[in-house]
Amino acid sequence: MRTAMIGAAVLVASAWVSPAIAQDSADEQVEALGDAYYDYNLAEFGLTETASGDTEYGDHLWSVTPAAQRARAAKYAELLAQLDAIDRSQLSEKVVTDALVLRTLLEGEIGDARFAEWEMPFDSDSNFWSYLASSRGFTTVEDYENYIGRMRDIPRYFAEQTANARAGLARGFSVPRVTLEGRDVSIASYVVDDPEQSPYWKAFADMPRSIPEAEQERLRAAGRAAIAESVTPAYADWLRFFREEYLPRTRTSLGASEFPEGEAYYAQQIRQYTTTDLTAEQIHQIGLKEVARITAEMEKVKAEAGFEGTLGEFVTFLRTDPQFVARTPDELMGVSAYVAKRVDGKIGDYFGFLPRHRFTIRPVDPAIAPFYTAGRGGLDACQMNTYDLPSRPLYNIPALTLHECSPGHSFQGAVALEQEEAPRFRRQTYFSGFGEGWGLYTEYLGEEMGIYRTPYEKFGRLSYEMWRAARLVIDTGIHRYGWTREQAVEYLSSHTALSDREVGTEIDRYISWPGQALAYKLGEITIRRVRAKAEEALGEQFDIRKFHDVVLSLGSVPLPALEARIDAFIADGGQGLPGVTYD
Repeated sequence: MRTAMIGAAVLVASAWVSPAIAQDSADEQVEALGDAYYDYNLAEFGLTETASGDTEYGDHLWSVTPAAQRARAAKYAELLAQLDAIDRSQLSEKVVTDALVLRTLLEGEIGDARFAEWEMPFDSDSNFWSYLASSRGFTTVEDYENYIGRMRDIPRYFAEQTANARAGLARGFSVPRVTLEGRDVSIASYVVDDPEQSPYWKAFADMPRSIPEAEQERLRAAGRAAIAESVTPAYADWLRFFREEYLPRTRTSLGASEFPEGEAYYAQQIRQYTTTDLTAEQIHQIGLKEVARITAEMEKVKAEAGFEGTLGEFVTFLRTDPQFVARTPDELMGVSAYVAKRVDGKIGDYFGFLPRHRFTIRPVDPAIAPFYTAGRGGLDACQMNTYDLPSRPLYNIPALTLHECSPGHSFQGAVALEQEEAPRFRRQTYFSGFGEGWGLYTEYLGEEMGIYRTPYEKFGRLSYEMWRAARLVIDTGIHRYGWTREQAVEYLSSHTALSDREVGTEIDRYISWPGQALAYKLGEITIRRVRAKAEEALGEQFDIRKFHDVVLSLGSVPLPALEARIDAFIADGGQGLPGVTYD
């Protein structure tokens, strides 16, 4: 689900499209449409806006029926038509960006509806059932009552998802079978005899002292009942459907080209995730060139490490030598935490605007860890996967922490949230091309910040960059050129120092999630290119802190909007953000 938010006023039909509105300035019309989009989505997804500008769920889950999905798409089409009617030449520079962001969001939603993407409501990496349970306690009685309400709503929500998945099966629009083997463990962990063994119980085991004991007991009793009567039976039904009906009927082909309207679907996914007009063929060629360039860089780092064998032999050494393996999950988490604190010591040299919002570092939930990626970042927390420690070499952890935590996803999300002048609908918007491009760029930035202290950590950084470059070749190879899973595994394994487990998990992710993997490298290439352009144009006037502040103050935007903003940054002599002191 894309991030969306709700205000007190729920906008109905075309109440906000009136002759009076039409007489407003072009800027005001765009801002009104942005507010309408934001408020409509908040209402649709049952969210409320907090004082900090963040959002939180209410007492029920949203509807995912085809009728609800198509109604949303119709509303988005209505908004897009109104946006098209505004004279773009009358917009200020800032609002041109707002309009482009809004247009891209609307087109993405409409594109998903065109292909009824809700009929494949999960993939080998992401799903709808693993993120509903809270990993920690809430602060108020109302929060707990809302949580219990959502738990009670799970049977209805899962039934709608099941109907959608069944419809996808019927038309050949399903997750490829090879990528789902063993994924049922992530469902089975919720099917328990004792409610207090359920992941949903964590919130009740960690209740704050500010809630009176009698209220705690009442809420715990309600929580136990909701888990036993609603949550566990719903997961049991979904597990039965997954094992007995879905998995046996999933398609055995791999590429998106095998879908109904597969070529058009893949093109739409490329546009949505990369926010560019590049074709699959162009992306494949970019990937091949990047793989060749990074391979040459890897050879240099191998020589720096004093290793005299071939590059392949060096990779084998890195994968098998026990010196690179954490002995305990806490050791891996400690390396990540120490990297984050070393970043804190350098960050003021590279950013002028430092957000107030704090993040934590957590291990990936054990229920999903066996098939989860190495890490993932978010506003409140970044996660490190501590499952199967030999497959998580420590030389990769610095780059992973930069990407997921700071100055990557957690940092970027906090900066965006704290841009008080930004329209509400832009503060938590996320475009993969920008967001994942920024995450990969920060891995590169770690070289300048002095975060990588050994040749092995530098090679880990290059291996991660190669991982993203190889994705351009592999994703298009699978979904455009008909590669087999074996071809994809061999390509990724032979070009990176990723463990065999990570290689297998990642390939299944690319097979089951067409286009998403393309965002990282294309976004990073764009950020590095516009930075080089600004450095050359501004010369001694270029200040890396001002450049980074300007980039992150945009929030998350389509890549063309980033390019336009850096052109303006160059034109104004490299000015930073108002109110930020650059000594």
